[in-house]
Amino acid sequence: MADSATASSPLKVIAGADSFGAELKDAMVSHLRSLNIEVEDLGITSYYNIGAEVGRRVSSATTSPSLETRGLLACGTGVGVGIFANKFPGVFATTCLTPDEARNNRSINNCNVLALSGMSTSADTAKEIVDTWLNTPFKAPCPASKSQPWPEEISNFFDESMNEMPKIGASENTQAETCAVCCLVKNRELNPIDIIPGGSMKILRESPTSAIIKFKAGSVEPAHHHTFGHCLLVMKGKKSVWNLSKKERYDLGDGDYLFTPAGDVHRVKYYEDTEFFLKWDGKWDMFFDEDLETAKIAIEKELANGSA
Repeated sequence: MADSATASSPLKVIAGADSFGAELKDAMVSHLRSLNIEVEDLGITSYYNIGAEVGRRVSSATTSPSLETRGLLACGTGVGVGIFANKFPGVFATTCLTPDEARNNRSINNCNVLALSGMSTSADTAKEIVDTWLNTPFKAPCPASKSQPWPEEISNFFDESMNEMPKIGASENTQAETCAVCCLVKNRELNPIDIIPGGSMKILRESPTSAIIKFKAGSVEPAHHHTFGHCLLVMKGKKSVWNLSKKERYDLGDGDYLFTPAGDVHRVKYYEDTEFFLKWDGKWDMFFDEDLETAKIAIEKELANGSA
């Protein structure tokens, strides 16, 4: 059924869920893969973290013409994940409880992130919703158009909306004069991270845990992993994170956000003095997968080759 969805360009779906949507998400990931669609499964975390991470990744991929990237999310109602996915430009996430809703939202809103309800939608119904979402083009006839082609003036309006909607809020100054996160670090002494030269950290709260972390320019975090997923917000500075498990690189600067799933092996390079806020569930742990010198050599080679 996915042939018509992927005929114009290859399709990749980034999926994730919270605990209430986990079973449905797993079933839909299996269904998508059975259709030979590439799926990146980010696993399970809170609805706001997974919604934001899928939204961020779909948003950053919208400028690539060689691969269409969509997102699939599930939580209890399907609403919460969609709210946070929609915080990123170019993301049009909608909650769909029926195939007709999926057809309407693809036709009218060009929905590129589908949000499902793990509490009220069966796996069989979800498959119908997903298949409809995959195979319905933007501006296609749908129940809202009485299954007829849209009139020219409405079709033109839809085209213009795709240009105008991503601009909403883009020119706003999103950084408040006084940043609440930045205030957390004021007048706090950070303790050196003995296992990683150049780093210092201050735990602000435990279970769920949050911390302010600083690294000096030129510092390197060797490849490592944690038993918890964690959310990162760069307050100031510049760094690159190589997720070795997913073979992806993220270049981060002031205000950038990144979620790393539990168990994902990642390596980090700091180009400037950098401060960031880190939040995770549970107590702190860190398991190294390489030594510092090996990490430095690998990063130098990757930067020299311009590879991710």
